[in-house]
Amino acid sequence: MKQDKFSEEEKAAMKARIEEMKKEGKRTKADGEADVLAAIAAMQQPSRGIGEKLHKIIKATAPTLSPRTWYGMPAYSNSNGKVVLFFRGADKFKERYLTLGFNDTSQLDDGNMWPIAYAIVKLTAAEEKKVADIVKKAVP
Repeated sequence: MKQDKFSEEEKAAMKARIEEMKKEGKRTKADGEADVLAAIAAMQQPSRGIGEKLHKIIKATAPTLSPRTWYGMPAYSNSNGKVVLFFRGADKFKERYLTLGFNDTSQLDDGNMWPIAYAIVKLTAAEEKKVADIVKKAVP
């Protein structure tokens, strides 16, 4: 069945991106941090708790990245303003897990095929270490 319309969630993400684009070039790192924290606070549990931990891990592991939002999702960009990684709560598109994703600006290349997205349902110490290791690889 062909879908002719965007979902309400997709429309909201596009509107968020338009607003973000209007602010580009005028934002400070502190503004981006505030936007990311607000996006995380708006998530439903358990995504909110996972997002809070991810934010801390990403900031500690890749301090050169700048927090910002991207399509309303918490994201982290390089010095060129390109989004390297992002995450979205399960409620963003009615999924059953939070997704941690990496864009082509990340350095995850490994042969001819590698993962660029990870489903997270819970962050134990073991997963926190895995996330930190992946972020270190993505952002040398």
